[in-house]
Amino acid sequence: MPPLCSPFSVTICATTHIFWRFRFSIQINTVKESYADIPDGHTSLGVPRYYRHSILVLQRAVKNWNDHKNLNFVINFGDIIDGKCPKDQSLNAVKKVASEFENFHSPVYHMIGNHCLYSFPRDKLLPLLKIPNHGDGRTHAYYDFSPTPGYRFVVLDGYDIKNPNSDKYSPEGLKGVDRRFVKHNGAVGNEQMEWLDNVLKDATNMKQKVIIWCHVPLDPGATSKKMLLWNYDQVMDLIQRYDCVKVCLSGHNHQEGYSFDSRGVHHRVLNAASECPPGTNAFGYIDVYDKMLSLVGTDRVKSTGFCFDF
Repeated sequence: MPPLCSPFSVTICATTHIFWRFRFSIQINTVKESYADIPDGHTSLGVPRYYRHSILVLQRAVKNWNDHKNLNFVINFGDIIDGKCPKDQSLNAVKKVASEFENFHSPVYHMIGNHCLYSFPRDKLLPLLKIPNHGDGRTHAYYDFSPTPGYRFVVLDGYDIKNPNSDKYSPEGLKGVDRRFVKHNGAVGNEQMEWLDNVLKDATNMKQKVIIWCHVPLDPGATSKKMLLWNYDQVMDLIQRYDCVKVCLSGHNHQEGYSFDSRGVHHRVLNAASECPPGTNAFGYIDVYDKMLSLVGTDRVKSTGFCFDF
């Protein structure tokens, strides 16, 4: 059985795990295929989408996080506006959502999703979201940061390569994991792979534990096969060379999923705010311990613990 410790309370975690913790908040796909000032709609499968309500979910999330007073940062999993948002409204929609995030009292980190890129070119989107670059003037959307000496957080850009099947939305005719080769997914490019390899080497040398974030899921056991990163196998082959990687967290699929891979890495796919009916929520925060992460979810996000050795 994988060391999945769920559910449990933060108080229990604090008394059973080791010496220190820090905390950060998560907005699970805050406007994952979500925010647009348009009437509610449905997916191609008939699942309801609550576009305008998603901004209310975010407002409640920010208030909740600020009330805790000791959350270190927030990370948003991408798709800050919906692809159905009218083009002449897209800029204002992004600014509106970003300004709601700025009401949080600690740093905010974003990653990009497919719907972000339906609406904006990278050179316009990244500055709006204050996504850090590598100082070379290029539009990279991958980066890492270390809020405490024992941990490294790595944000991948799952759309470094995109749209080889630019007209293919449906996985019809594709089988198994080949169903991932559709327009709404993407891939990690060679330069980013080299960068990730160097980051993981550095984290290993510094004895840091690594948490990977990517809008697009990385493990077929945790998500629908049509929602996988195109080159998930290459990325996971690289990640699994290093014992430092403990957890991979993703969005994109809108529904929760979990797997524990053969090398002991936890994979969790998180719910989307865009599918929260009015009055419901999808956000949470994570307490980080020496040998465990504790996800404390709200409403549609299940509270879960991820245990690991070193």
